[in-house]
Amino acid sequence: MSSPDGATTVSIDALHSFCMEILCDLGVSSAHAQVTSDALTLADSWGTFTHGTKLLIGYAQRLKRGGLRTDTEPQVVKEGPAWAIVDGQATLGQVVSTFAMTKAVELANKSGFGYVGVRNSCHFGAAGVYSSLAAKENMVGLSMANDVPSVAAPGSRTSITGTNPFSYAIPAGKHPPILLDMAISTVAGGKIYAAQQLGKPIPDNWLIGPDGKPTSDASLYPANACLAPMTAHKGYGLALMIESLSAIMTGASLTWNVGSWMFDDGTKPTNHGGCFIAMNVAAMQPLDEFLTRVDGLIDEIHEAPKADGVERLYVPGEMEWERRQKALQEGIKLPADVVAQLRLVAKEFDIHPSWLQ
Repeated sequence: MSSPDGATTVSIDALHSFCMEILCDLGVSSAHAQVTSDALTLADSWGTFTHGTKLLIGYAQRLKRGGLRTDTEPQVVKEGPAWAIVDGQATLGQVVSTFAMTKAVELANKSGFGYVGVRNSCHFGAAGVYSSLAAKENMVGLSMANDVPSVAAPGSRTSITGTNPFSYAIPAGKHPPILLDMAISTVAGGKIYAAQQLGKPIPDNWLIGPDGKPTSDASLYPANACLAPMTAHKGYGLALMIESLSAIMTGASLTWNVGSWMFDDGTKPTNHGGCFIAMNVAAMQPLDEFLTRVDGLIDEIHEAPKADGVERLYVPGEMEWERRQKALQEGIKLPADVVAQLRLVAKEFDIHPSWLQ
């Protein structure tokens, strides 16, 4: 169902089926297509549209050219009691990352803690997808990845690090998990692209122009501008931690040696790195006690005094989980820029679902 603003409402199941059909047409196995479609539609149901099905057309181009492979499986190449290194074999980033977090949970079940480092992966979409997998198992989950540089360092005129996304998820009892998913830039690059496509202005603290000063000209990105680091030196420092755990520790490519999944040669792997950590709460304290304490923390925040005009205080992820519950009942309202990308990929593969007309 389309609205005057170009948005379209679609059920999660219909959107998932659309993704499955496209991916399977590209030679992706049913199992890999399922994992990828799960991740993309979950992000859309959270309202994280920059990292949902909008990415499908870019992945399709790389799959067609061979830079993303359909004939391989992620492999554990080194392993210890509480750690493992995974070679993603240039498969879809969602597949590699799900495999890695599942392995981290397996290790944490045995040892109380699991670190899984990844190399030879690709863009993995929304980091929160993988942290939430750990939270489903009543574990604390962390996920992060490096990327081709697009973010300035304080004082630089060029990009120094990638947006290097980071997420954590903390399971709760009566409440949904606390879930943070963020880039180390002031905003994710996808928000700049969305503003360009929708013709919307951006604040003057999102981009750094070629002179090293802030700019509000979204058209400069990415060729002639870079993203501003979140809270200056703090975001920059976090970016280097993520680069170290995701790439230096794993053998993945670093900074400018990472391939751009959007712009570089589509026939070649990007060799993104990733880091996935699971902490087994039940191995350290009674699980019920932990979940009750997390619920108590959330309740305390909800009950804290509010500023004038503020109706409610949220914990990270609360808005996203509520959007998902609404989406499960009413469908996802995809914004116009997402719909435009889905129409392009539908036309390319001669697939014409009624909700996309």
